[in-house]
Amino acid sequence: MSPIPHPLTPRVAVACGCRLAEEVIWDARANALIWVDIENPAIWRHWPATNETRRVAVDEKIGFALLTPNPDVVVAGLKSGVVLLDLVDGRRRPIVKPDPHPQGNRLNSGNIGPDGALWFGSMDDAEQDDTGSFHRWDGATLTTFGGKAAVTNGPVVSPDGSRVYSIDTARGFVRVHDLDGDRIGTPRTLITFDKSWGHPDGLTLDADAHLWICHYGGSRITRFTPEGEIERIVPVPTALVTKCAFGGPNLSTLYITTALRDRDPTIDPMAGHLFMVETDFSGFPGNVFEASRRGVP
Repeated sequence: MSPIPHPLTPRVAVACGCRLAEEVIWDARANALIWVDIENPAIWRHWPATNETRRVAVDEKIGFALLTPNPDVVVAGLKSGVVLLDLVDGRRRPIVKPDPHPQGNRLNSGNIGPDGALWFGSMDDAEQDDTGSFHRWDGATLTTFGGKAAVTNGPVVSPDGSRVYSIDTARGFVRVHDLDGDRIGTPRTLITFDKSWGHPDGLTLDADAHLWICHYGGSRITRFTPEGEIERIVPVPTALVTKCAFGGPNLSTLYITTALRDRDPTIDPMAGHLFMVETDFSGFPGNVFEASRRGVP
């Protein structure tokens, strides 16, 4: 099957100029987007209907900011560990930290599964040593799975809860694990990135269980079938494409984060901005962290 080029080019939705924007999600309750800038640490929120944008600075690197039952409180993956962070008054409450957590590590990508648990990765901040791991936190138990990697992305759970996808970015592997309740299966390689594609970064799933994977250094997003075959390519007008998520009233708008790090803005003037493109597909809003039912208020 030959890949289909997407007919529309992504356009800038928010000219935020992030050094390393990541982990965009759609909050369907507030009709708002949330994403983070890891290297100029901040949490961004944007309301497309009113074009309002807010930036909340934080004092250490942040890998993700995910939804809780309170729209003004997020589950934040800081370098020092996972916290509940109030976006209004800045208060934070530590809830879990991977153990052992080497000094040179930080938290990276994170997602809330359909079961309300937190799935996230740790990584070597220098992006060299295999000190990172994948984790699941249900509010009571921290489970580590999937082996070691220098740079982790994902993990993302399929909407039906039968699979979890994890990415070894440095080696270019996208892996799948069977999921049976709390039991996480041995990883199998689903996709191997060619070096000419750049590196696999963030991913999201659509309603047809296809994977949309961002190419860091590859100026594109690829839609893969559940079997790992290329179905569609979405060119993005900047090199470092980091994460995407569906949002908007019909959950058919694809929002895309990018990075400015190591880019010359005179050559790559769109680097670091948030992009958007309409699609013929639909996805899912961000899930809500429900571990509070298991003892985390």
